Amino acid sequence: MTATMADVKAAIRDVPNFPKAGILFKDITPALSDPALFRACIDHFAARHRGNPLKKIAAIESRGFIFGAALADRLGIGFVPIRKKGKLPHKTAEMTYNLEYGTATIEAHLDAFAPGENVLLIDDVLATGGTAAAAAALVEKLGGRIFEVAFLIELSFLNGRSKLARYSLHAPIAF
Repeated sequence: MTATMADVKAAIRDVPNFPKAGILFKDITPALSDPALFRACIDHFAARHRGNPLKKIAAIESRGFIFGAALADRLGIGFVPIRKKGKLPHKTAEMTYNLEYGTATIEAHLDAFAPGENVLLIDDVLATGGTAAAAAALVEKLGGRIFEVAFLIELSFLNGRSKLARYSLHAPIAF
């Protein structure tokens, strides 16, 4: 039997009060630990992007790396990690963005993208959209062109899509 995105959605478990009280965390690890479900995720994104003029996949630390690296391999294109400040070993550019309480900074290597190169930006979950919007801005700052922003899951009630309105956005699972 071939797994579907409906099967993937069914495997995602709710973890109440994580990482803090009042949050209902969507845990993707059961889907990742099942090879048929993980393959269904990569198959979904690969089918969507096979034949598109992508040159790189940029993935947001850390769960975006899981999908981004596998998908880059499947499509035969480059992979660029977007990491928290201070985690990359070479010269970087950074983007700082607002969190609910404070700020965060992400980085990518200065030579990560060729000018005008089409980039798929990927992460596991679209929540409020702040990290993804900062990552998209960072890709553009470094010369890349966002072809699409993709997530496995969109938490629609948080309206993160509004921060990414200028981009094509895809998330096959919504809660």
